[in-house]
Parts: sequence; structure tokens; C-alpha cells
Amino acid sequence: MATPSRSEVLSLFRSLLRTARQFPDYNIREYTKRRTIDAFRENQSLSDASSISSAYAGGKAQLEVAKRQALVYSLYAPKVKSIMDVNL
Repeated sequence: MATPSRSEVLSLFRSLLRTARQFPDYNIREYTKRRTIDAFRENQSLSDASSISSAYAGGKAQLEVAKRQALVYSLYAPKVKSIMDVNL
């Protein structure tokens, strides 16, 4: 597998954050955002091509999982909003 370009990595990051916004539950939405940011910061210092490719492939797999989970959560979203989602 070829090493992903900077634009591909940034696109993955944005896609993960976009998918996180689709979760109807505040706690899951914030956890997904926080986990995405933490994972990218953790892998920011990678320099070996194979480890970068491996991390990128893992990120793509996590994106697919997050998309599926966002769909499932939207189907079974609670009728009542969380207090964190209510605009006062």
C-alpha cells in the first residue's frame, strides 16, 4: 500500500469529524470527536511509511464503523433530547 498524501489524511480527519456530527446523542458525538482528535495527535509523529499506511488504513476502517454506528444510532435515537443538546 502506498503512503497516503497529506490531503488524503486531512480528508480522512474531516470525514471522521463529519461523521461524528451525525450522532444524535451528545455523549457519543463528543466521544467520537475527542477520540478522532486524540488518535490523529497520537499518530502525528509517525515517520515510517509502513506505520503511516497502517494508521491510515486503521482510520479508514474506523470511519466505516463510525458511519454504520451513526446510522444505527439515528434509527434508535431517543425521543427526548439531552440537556446538552437543548438551546436555551
